[in-house]
Amino acid sequence: MIEEIVPNLYRVEIPLPKSPLKWLNSYVVRGDDRFLIIDTGFNRKECFEAMNDSLQKLNVDLERTDIFLTHLHVDHIGLADALSRRSTRIYFNEPEAKQVNSIYDEPEKHWQAIINVYVDNGFTAENARIALGAHPVHKFGMKRRMDFAVVSDSDMINIGDFHFRCVTTPGHSPGHTCLYEANKKILVAGDLILFDITPNIAYWLEMEDALGFYHESLDKVGALDVKLVLTGHRRLVHDLYGRIRELKEHHKNRLDEVLQALKSGEKTALEIAPFIKWDITAKTWEEFPAQQKWFAFGETLAHIKYLEIRGQVRRIMSNGVIKYALA
Repeated sequence: MIEEIVPNLYRVEIPLPKSPLKWLNSYVVRGDDRFLIIDTGFNRKECFEAMNDSLQKLNVDLERTDIFLTHLHVDHIGLADALSRRSTRIYFNEPEAKQVNSIYDEPEKHWQAIINVYVDNGFTAENARIALGAHPVHKFGMKRRMDFAVVSDSDMINIGDFHFRCVTTPGHSPGHTCLYEANKKILVAGDLILFDITPNIAYWLEMEDALGFYHESLDKVGALDVKLVLTGHRRLVHDLYGRIRELKEHHKNRLDEVLQALKSGEKTALEIAPFIKWDITAKTWEEFPAQQKWFAFGETLAHIKYLEIRGQVRRIMSNGVIKYALA
């Protein structure tokens, strides 16, 4: 599906098979002599065919096309390699450009460090590896190191009559970056702001207080003059400020659920996770698909860390496993 949002800016739906996200909103911007693709979809056949078909319909010449990646999740960056040509600039934030390339340099070290976090917080080593093995990055990510054009906060990307300012908005990921077009009052939000669903805010080795950073990023874009939010998934947002209030309320409720879980005594993050109200069809925590259990656990831990950093819960070591209790 192709939708023209404003003249020379198009939304392209890229299917995400077997993902609860359903599809990625990729955006194509037409300039005077170049094009810009914002986010790409998984590195898999269905995504490539949908993207290629849409680009052909829009008469996009990949030899004259650059790519902007809002953040490192594979549904946003997976096809960057397949779409790039020798002349392509792939714009990416610095911390995540380093992180993505480091995975290819020392993959075992990277994934083992993540498994250690899960084991420390209640997973068995076997279950941690099963959950990690279901992560889409292993199947649908880029397959080699990339030469990224690094962008920082306030850098400009100009194409035709679009003048995008990079706005760093960590929280959903360590270097997540939006694009703001002040003249048109458009925010290309990646996964910072979503409408029908809430962005996953997970614990990161590179960003211990992910939820704290996320709140700061919401406030940062909330200070901009925005009439239309171009989201990474599902429907677009026409009321940025109302949606920010809803997202903050959502996370307040989730924090309250963590605190409520701990009223009956100390628990690991894995033991706290079933107390959270997840929007998923599984009836019990045990029935969660491995991939969804991975994301749910990461989000639970991010909320626990937010409370720990602010002195509302405390960490306890018990037989080599981390548990949490009310402070």
